[in-house]
Amino acid sequence: MSGHSKWANIKHRKGRQDAKRGKLFGKLGKAIEVAARNGGGNIEFNPTLGTAVEKAKAASMPNDNIERAIKRGTGEVEGAIYEESFYEGYGPGGVALYVQVLTDNRNRAASDVRSAFTRHNGNLGEPGSVGYLFTQRGLILASGSEDDVMLAAIDAGADDIRDAGDGLYEVVTEPTDLRDVRDALGKGGVEIESADVTQLPSNTVHVEEDEAKKLLRLIDALEDLDDVQAVFSNYDIDDEVMEKVLAEA
Repeated sequence: MSGHSKWANIKHRKGRQDAKRGKLFGKLGKAIEVAARNGGGNIEFNPTLGTAVEKAKAASMPNDNIERAIKRGTGEVEGAIYEESFYEGYGPGGVALYVQVLTDNRNRAASDVRSAFTRHNGNLGEPGSVGYLFTQRGLILASGSEDDVMLAAIDAGADDIRDAGDGLYEVVTEPTDLRDVRDALGKGGVEIESADVTQLPSNTVHVEEDEAKKLLRLIDALEDLDDVQAVFSNYDIDDEVMEKVLAEA
């Protein structure tokens, strides 16, 4: 078992993100469409689609919305064609930001992302400037006894298990193994809090309170853009500082 994660930080920000539920459904729908277009509309044979659908259901996205998004992706229903791209840069405190975009208008997306960086004390970089710091991995948040989680995760073929505090553990997998490992953990009696394909940083940058305020404003501005699917970062903010900053926001 290695490392201590920033799961507590994620929990602090989750409430704010959940408040943007209407916009969240739009972003989840885009992810489903792209997954269905790239790998077909059958979740049994398209693990990326399966993960996207499960994430949408976990966010209480209506089944009708999910089904329409799949049909748009497979071409059964007319819809926009979304392209994936990444924007890279640095935020306050020298934190690396890796911004995932799904858009039907690359010019609009580029302009909006650039504007958010400029207005909130960030610096948009060239392609490759921070992407090398991140690796796509499956990430499962599980709860239970340490022995149960570790044994089930190891038997399921997980790559790493990390103590996330508060009785929670992060189980890291290859992206293609995410669903199989998650299902095996569930069968082993481990409770699954979340499971997603994400971009994990190779290192973290500690951020003090003043810079944390500026950084979170930049991340919020980016996440609020319709074309931005996710913002991955390598910040390390103390839980007490995170609580204080969010309380003042």
